[in-house]
Amino acid sequence: MTEINRYALMLEAYAELKPEIKPTRQLQQVPALPSLSEVLAEFGPMPGEALFLGIASDGLPVLLNLHDPIPGPLLIVGDPGSGKTALLQSIARAVEKMHQPEELQFGVLTSHPDEWSGLKDIPNNVGIFPHYEKSSEDFILSLASWAHGNKTSSQSVLLLLDDLEAVSKLDLDAVQNLRWLLLRGPARRVWPIITLNSQHVKNMAPWLESFRTRILGNVQDGQNIRRLDSENADLNSLRTGSEFAMREGNNWLRFWIPSID
Repeated sequence: MTEINRYALMLEAYAELKPEIKPTRQLQQVPALPSLSEVLAEFGPMPGEALFLGIASDGLPVLLNLHDPIPGPLLIVGDPGSGKTALLQSIARAVEKMHQPEELQFGVLTSHPDEWSGLKDIPNNVGIFPHYEKSSEDFILSLASWAHGNKTSSQSVLLLLDDLEAVSKLDLDAVQNLRWLLLRGPARRVWPIITLNSQHVKNMAPWLESFRTRILGNVQDGQNIRRLDSENADLNSLRTGSEFAMREGNNWLRFWIPSID
């Protein structure tokens, strides 16, 4: 049995037993996550256009085809501590392990650049830009300019924006360019992948229509679950910090992310 399948079975058993686990013993029952290196080694080579997101409950990789713009930008929503930033960082580390910089690069916009210090030296990383500095606006403008002129390049760029609410700190030009990237970016090989605290879903409602693809982490509040149109996703049962759900047709696909090494 592979490490991936072993973890999938442990996670399934944990989900079944979770209601019966006493709080004082809960941490002892949570199965340890396999590392990203272990997971990618088990999967072997993947297509160059594939962006690794995680592992589904059946043990298969969850991938985004960077050459197919139909899914559009990705929005990651969850309660505080649900693993939104961890998912962004897992994606960034997978980019390093699976792609050459001339194939795929990424830039990070964050209010907490210290959380990304361990990933700043990745060759695929073009920069970590604090929301509160002008460099974040400049990066959005440069991405939009590159995307406007990119009709033939095979290179892709990820815009990893940690906290959609931070757009309120950007100037008007940067906001307009970000909206254009949400609309046209994936067709020009610029992929915005953005997080949002579920507690701010109501305030950010005008932005949500820009995202056809939403990745949801643990959410406990029933009103927020309804605002996300995810009543059937059992979001409150997702493992905090590492498990997510994504709509796949009329069903919900659950997947988990490995530990970063």
